[in-house]
Order: sequence, then structure tokens, then C-alpha cells
Amino acid sequence: RPRVSARAEGRSAIVEKFGGAASGPGPRLRRAGGAAAVKGMLLEWSRARTRGYAHVDVQNFSGSWGSGLAFCALLHSFFPDAFDYGSLEPSARRHNFTLAFTTAEERAGCPPLLEVEDMVRLPVPDAKCVYTYLQELYRCLVAKGLVKTKKR
Repeated sequence: RPRVSARAEGRSAIVEKFGGAASGPGPRLRRAGGAAAVKGMLLEWSRARTRGYAHVDVQNFSGSWGSGLAFCALLHSFFPDAFDYGSLEPSARRHNFTLAFTTAEERAGCPPLLEVEDMVRLPVPDAKCVYTYLQELYRCLVAKGLVKTKKR
């Protein structure tokens, strides 16, 4: 059996969870600024919201999220009464991911797109999975009126 990378396993888990990969031609969408602009905006937004939190330095969509603290810090910045961020430890990955994903679902209405088990199994989270989750979290926070967007 050929060895499968942790990144490929993470993608496979997401594809399996949502019923398989899409087939056929993709839709032709025109985006203002393109995917790179959206990624850059989301990374900068995450960095700005988590600035000043201990043990968090958001630089990318993979390793920066590995301990679960970046997710916790991001959610704590919106819901400071949800939990005591100061009591969290970088080594308690399972606890951190569980806390973050539960808080996102309960407080922001964000669907559980990521599994805690998948996150702790991989030493470095899959960037596409984290990016997708952050997009959905952002969308949910906008829908709740907690994030203001520019009018087009």
C-alpha cells in the first residue's frame, strides 16, 4: 500500500465527510480580486483578530493553527465570556480544538466542518481545510452582524 501524506489524508477526510468530490465542469464565476485576494484578506483578518494573544502568531493557514490556540483566540476575540483564554495550554491540542469548534458552533452557528480527531492526528493542519473552515466561520460571523463588510 503506498504511503499517503498527512495532507492528503486530511483532504480525503473532508471529501468523504461531504459525500465525495464534485464531478463535471466547474461553474464559471467571476470574482472581484480573485481567490488570492480573498485568501490574503482572510489571513490578515485572522492575524488582526488574534494579535496580542499568547502563543498565537498567524502567518499561514497550516502550522499557525496547529495547537488549536489560534482558533481559540479568534473565537475569544468575538466571545470573550465563552471561556478563559489565559488558562489554555499549547500542548493541550485536543482540548483547544474541541473548545474552539464547540464555541464556533454554539455561539457563531458555524457548522462543524473540521473534526477534532483529524486535527490532532495531523502534526500540521491541512491549509485548505483550515482556509475553508475560516471562510465559513467568517461568513457565519458576518451573518450574525459581528463582522462588518464593505458594501459593494
